[in-house]
Amino acid sequence: MKMKSLLVRGVFLLLFVACSNNDDVVAPEINSAVNIKAIEDELLGIVNTHRESLGYAPLQYSAVAYQYASTHNDYMIARGSLSHDNFNARASDISSVTNAELVAENIAKDYVNAAEAFQGWLQSPDHRKTMEANFTHTAVSVKKDGEGTIYYTQLFYR
Repeated sequence: MKMKSLLVRGVFLLLFVACSNNDDVVAPEINSAVNIKAIEDELLGIVNTHRESLGYAPLQYSAVAYQYASTHNDYMIARGSLSHDNFNARASDISSVTNAELVAENIAKDYVNAAEAFQGWLQSPDHRKTMEANFTHTAVSVKKDGEGTIYYTQLFYR
């Protein structure tokens, strides 16, 4: 797990963290037909339910954040590993389009469903802090590589 904070041009703060379930046991359903859209929707719902249980406002879906999260999943799949490469550019682009002042990112892989990915993030203090922070918008992209490994990118902004 990693977390870094950067102040870029005094305009917005960038936060990002990564999580992976590196258990040696891979569930057999990971290579079967996976409804990626259902995982994305479920994970967004779980994050919002968690936020609401703490008295925080739910996050609104952002098509802009989804576009950048999806592109980043493609990048990680091409590399075969988790990465926050080019986060500054993603955050800057999101900020330019949405006027966001704060952008953050959680990434993960090797979780076979939304509940497992959420639990992995929840158990990590850095991921949890990001999910519970004062953000207004988000999107979750989930993609599967050719070997069945599922990658997750969730972008947050306000």
